[in-house]
Amino acid sequence: MKIENVTSLSTFVWSIAEILRGDFKQSEYGKVILPFVVMRRLDCILKPTKEAVLEAKQSLPEGIDDETRDMILFDAAGSKLRVYNLSRFSFETMRGQEPSQIHANLLDYITNFSPNVRDIFLDKFLFTEQLKRLKDGGILWQVFERFCQIDLHPDKVTNIEMGYLFEELIRRFSEISNETAGEHFTPREVIRLIVELLIANDDTKLSGRGIIRQVYDPACGTGGMLALTEEALKSFNPDIRVELFGQELNAESFGICKSDMLVTGHDPEQIAFGNTLTNDAHKGKHFHYMLSNPPYGVDWKKYQEPVKEEAETKGYNGRFGAGLPSVDDGQLLFLQHMISKMREDELGSRIGIVMNGSTLFSGAAGEGESEIRRWMFENDWVEAIIALPINLFYNTGIQTYIWLLTNRKSKERLGKVQLIDASSGRFWQSMRKSLGEKKREIPKESREDIVRIYAEMLNGAKSYGEFSKIFEVQEFGYRKVKVERPLRLKFQVTSEKIALLQEKSEFKKQNDDYKQALISVLHPLISESFTSSTVIEKALNKLPAKKKVSKKLMEQIFVALGERDDNADIFLDSNGKPIADTTLRDFELVPLKEDWREYIEREVIPFAPDAWVDESYCDEKDSKPGRVGYEVNFNRYFYKYINPRPLAQVNIELKQLETEIASLLKEVIV
Repeated sequence: MKIENVTSLSTFVWSIAEILRGDFKQSEYGKVILPFVVMRRLDCILKPTKEAVLEAKQSLPEGIDDETRDMILFDAAGSKLRVYNLSRFSFETMRGQEPSQIHANLLDYITNFSPNVRDIFLDKFLFTEQLKRLKDGGILWQVFERFCQIDLHPDKVTNIEMGYLFEELIRRFSEISNETAGEHFTPREVIRLIVELLIANDDTKLSGRGIIRQVYDPACGTGGMLALTEEALKSFNPDIRVELFGQELNAESFGICKSDMLVTGHDPEQIAFGNTLTNDAHKGKHFHYMLSNPPYGVDWKKYQEPVKEEAETKGYNGRFGAGLPSVDDGQLLFLQHMISKMREDELGSRIGIVMNGSTLFSGAAGEGESEIRRWMFENDWVEAIIALPINLFYNTGIQTYIWLLTNRKSKERLGKVQLIDASSGRFWQSMRKSLGEKKREIPKESREDIVRIYAEMLNGAKSYGEFSKIFEVQEFGYRKVKVERPLRLKFQVTSEKIALLQEKSEFKKQNDDYKQALISVLHPLISESFTSSTVIEKALNKLPAKKKVSKKLMEQIFVALGERDDNADIFLDSNGKPIADTTLRDFELVPLKEDWREYIEREVIPFAPDAWVDESYCDEKDSKPGRVGYEVNFNRYFYKYINPRPLAQVNIELKQLETEIASLLKEVIV
C-alpha cells in the first residue's frame, strides 16, 4: 500500500485498531498496535540482509561467546541498528503460509530476534500474551495482514517520519485512555516550550559542523521529551549529532521508548530500564541538556533505604547530599540527580524540569526541601521559574512550574533569578474538546512570547512587566529566628492543681517518699494567692536537704500550680535569667538580606518589649542565630489587588436575588 505522508500513515495504522474493538478495551489498543509497528519496521529494515544473516548463523564457530556472536550477526545484518533476526520467517514469507500457522510463526519470529530486541517484546511489551488474545479472538491474521500492506523501510519512511508516527500514535492512545495518559505522556506544547527555553540562547554554541550534544531524561516515559529535543536541535542545525539517553521504571513505557530509539536509528542501549533513584544506569555520565517531567506527589517510601544510605554515606559526593524531601514526594530527588550529572567543562549543562507547586515552598527552614532549594540558590544554578496554566496535563489539573537551571550562567544572569507568570489567560487558550483533566493548551504564539520574555530577560518592560520579574538570589532566603517571651504566673493553689501536678511526667518519676514530702510542703499553700514564685520556692526549701527539686520538676510545679498573668513577676532560673514561656514562643522569618537584630528591634520589640531572641537556636551551616531557609512565593510576587465592588452595587444585587427567590417560592407554593 502506498502511503503519501505521515498523517495518512498514522491514520492507516490507527484504522487497524478498529479490528480490535470488542476483543480489547480502548486503553489496550496500544499494547497491540505499537509492538506491531516496531516489528514491521524492523522486518522492513532487515529484509535485504535476511539471507546473509542466516548464512552467517550457519558459519558461526563452535564455542563462540555471546558478545562475539552478536558482533558477527550485527555486521551481517548490515544495518546501523544493533539488531538481527535468526528466524527463517519474515512478514513476506509468513504471509504465504496458512493463516492457521500465523500464531506459531510470529512466536518463532519474535523469539529469534537479537537479545536486546527480544527482551522488549517478551518482557516489556508482554507481546506473547497479546498474540494469544488475538488468536483466541480469531483476529490475529487480520491484524497481521493489515500490517503487511505498509512498507516501513527507511527509504519509504525516514527516521524523523517514524518518530512522528510514534508520537502521533502514542498521543492518540493516550487521549482515549485518560485515566493513565499523564503517566507516560506529557503534552507536546509543554515539551516544546521546555526545549525552546533550554536552547533559547545557545545559537553560537550549536552552530557549525562537528557539534555533538547529549540529551538525558531520568524519567523518560515513552521518550517524547528526548525525541522533541532532537527535533528542535536538528531543525536549528541539521548537521548536529544528537545522542539520547534515558531511564524508565515502567516496563511498557520503557518498551515503547526503546523501540522508538530502535526504529529512529538511535542506540537503544542508551535507554535503561529501572529505578533512577536507586540504580543510576548512567553512573559517571554527564550531559549537555537534561529535561524531565517526574511524577508529582508520588511517595518514595518503598525505596527510601538505599536513597537515605547514599545521602548519609556519600553526602555531596553522591546525588542527595543537599537533603531529602518528605517521603510523600520525590520530585526534588530527581532534580538533585540531574544536577549531579552537570558537565564541568566550558559548555556546562542546562536543565529543564516540570514540577508542582510544593517544590517552591514545602519544608520549613532546615528541613529537606528548604535545604535543597538553599543548595541550588546559593550555588546560583537557578536561572528561571515559569508558572504554567492549570488544566494543562491529562491526569491532573494542578498548577505546574518549569525550573530552568545551569552551571554556566551568562554574565547578566549571575546572582539573579527570573520569575515568569505564564499562568494568566494571555498565554493559554481553551481546547475545543477536553482530554481528561487537560482543558487548556499553550498555542505557538504564546510559547514564543514566553521564550522571548526569558531569552531577553524582560523585566518591567511595558508589554511584559506584569508577567516577568527578576530578583537577586538572596531575596528568596530568610532566617527563621526563635523569639521568646518571659514566663509570668499568678498562683491560686488548690487541691485540684496539686492533683494536676501529680500527673506531670517529672513528678511520676520520683519515689513515693519524695512525692509525699513534696505534697506535704505544698499543701499549706492551698487557698493562698500570690504573683511571685518566691512563696513556692520558700515552701520547697522545707524539703530535706537530700530532696532538692530539679530544674525540670520546678518548671512543671510552676505550670501546674500557676496561671499566666501579664502583670505577674517574671520567673527567673537559677542563673537569674528569665524562664521562657513556651506558649508565647514565636518564630520570625527575617529576610536574608536584612540584619536580624534590626528586624527584631523594628518589628517585634515595639509590640513585645520583654521579648528576646534565643541565640542558641542556630543554623548548622553558618552558626548564626536562626535557621536559613529558601522559598519562592509566586503569589506574593505577582499578586494583583482588586478593589471590592461598591457597597451600593452589592445591595442592588442582593435585592435582585431576593426578588428572584421570592418569585421562585411563589411558583413552588402555587
